[in-house]
Parts: sequence; structure tokens; C-alpha cells
Amino acid sequence: MASTTASLDIPRSPDRVWQLIGGFGSLPDWLPYIPKSELGEGGRVRHLTNADGGVIVERLVEFDEAGRHYSYAIEQAPFPVTGYLSTITVHAVPGHPDASRVEWSGSFTPAGVSDAEAEELFHGIYADGLASLLTTVQA
Repeated sequence: MASTTASLDIPRSPDRVWQLIGGFGSLPDWLPYIPKSELGEGGRVRHLTNADGGVIVERLVEFDEAGRHYSYAIEQAPFPVTGYLSTITVHAVPGHPDASRVEWSGSFTPAGVSDAEAEELFHGIYADGLASLLTTVQA
């Protein structure tokens, strides 16, 4: 199993950042390459459409409002991995009440690619996504 993590400090309070990204259907609010998210099964499944029209189906595995994190699994996607599980967490930055550290991590089994290639793919997705989040909160 391969894994990767990206994190970024955001100059906004953890509660404010969580309000933006904590909803399972909220990706289009801060992630430009996911312009559409439709929730199903009582909000536990999201059908995402990427900018190229591709569909990704993800299932909410864990949600912790107080802990400001959720985990999800990919059920359908054009990625070369299986067994994908990811978590997005908003942490407080000690001594900085108006700052957050957002961490996006995932583990998966590569399918047809090396561990390094799969890790590079998802690390890029996470890092680019967090950069987009920073741009969104600073707008």
C-alpha cells in the first residue's frame, strides 16, 4: 500500500476554514477542477464531475464535526489505484488562533503503476487542491 500527505497553513481560523471545506458536497466551492458535486444516499455518497467531464464517485467513511475532519473512499474513478482511502483535516495552529493547518492524506494500492507514480499523482492533486483553497480564502 502506498500513501502520501500534503499540508498547508491557511491564514484563517480553523472554524472558518472548516465551514468552507467541511461539507462533503463542498468541493466545487474551493476546488476549481471539480465544478460539480451531487450528493446521494442521504449525503453519504458524492458524484463529482471534473473539468473534463469525468465522473468520480466517493463514499463518506467517517465524519467528525468537532474534530474537523472527514474520510472518504473512492468507489469509481479514472485513477490507477484500488483501496483508496483519504482524509481531510483542519488543525488549529498552536499560538495562532487566526491560522489553520489543512492536511489532506491518502492511502491506496497502485494498479498498473509504481508506488512512487501513484504517490506523485495524489500528492500533486492534494497540493494543488490546498493551493486552490488558499487562493479561495484569500479572495
